[in-house]
Amino acid sequence: MNMTLNCKGKLIDLNTPKVMGILNVTPDSFYDGGQFKDEKSILLHVEKLLTEGATFIDIGAYSSRPGADFVSEEEELRRLIPIVNLVIASFPESMISIDSFRSRVIKEAMGAGAAMANDISGGQLDPQMFETVGALGVPYIMMHMRGTPQTMQQMTNYSNVVQELYTYFSERVQLARTHQIKDIILDLGFGFSKRREQNFKLLSSFDFYKHLNLPILAGLSRKSMIYKTLNTTADQALNGSSALHMVALQKGAKLLRVHDVKEAVECIQLHNALQK
Repeated sequence: MNMTLNCKGKLIDLNTPKVMGILNVTPDSFYDGGQFKDEKSILLHVEKLLTEGATFIDIGAYSSRPGADFVSEEEELRRLIPIVNLVIASFPESMISIDSFRSRVIKEAMGAGAAMANDISGGQLDPQMFETVGALGVPYIMMHMRGTPQTMQQMTNYSNVVQELYTYFSERVQLARTHQIKDIILDLGFGFSKRREQNFKLLSSFDFYKHLNLPILAGLSRKSMIYKTLNTTADQALNGSSALHMVALQKGAKLLRVHDVKEAVECIQLHNALQK
């Protein structure tokens, strides 16, 4: 199966798993909200992510943590586009992924030099998304969630969570293909409209999704499934994140979306040594 992504004409090979470093420019993200307010702190953070080995920088300007405030499209663009311009100007080779479920935001960010779309709603919150991404010809990360960030935690009833996600992806991928989206990455959406035990069930069944023949991203970093299980906080959840990253890699994850790049890269290096 094809495990390469075409990002701005450069082929990224996911046969060796890669790391996506997170840059939140939201005032209210669950872990690093409001941390990066000025150009200097943003650029220092991006430099750190790249130096530590991130292949992608994922920039989001709309916090999708449970119960997060609604952000208008104008506000999202006002926060995001200057940051994309800034990062591209300073690190022209960097591969930026845009964490947004709005097609206009994706379109404007790609115009500013971003390389990939990361949509928590899998195209469900904007009917123009698939058409836009297909026309742009960029890779697309398709996540599973129900509802919106404001309502998702009331939508956690599944008869069989593993099977229902499989059906969801089969159908959404088919629809995305009709809009000429070529490079698709799947994201099971840990913590999105799922209870803690459902998140662990999905992680233990992670390799089941290999049958969809698409690269799968694991977004586990510092999430509540880790820190609530360990009875601690997001600040204290790095070791737990690494533990679950290794599980995801062993079960076939090709991308780790993380706050802590150095540690994720070490997980991949050890995983690669095990595979050999």
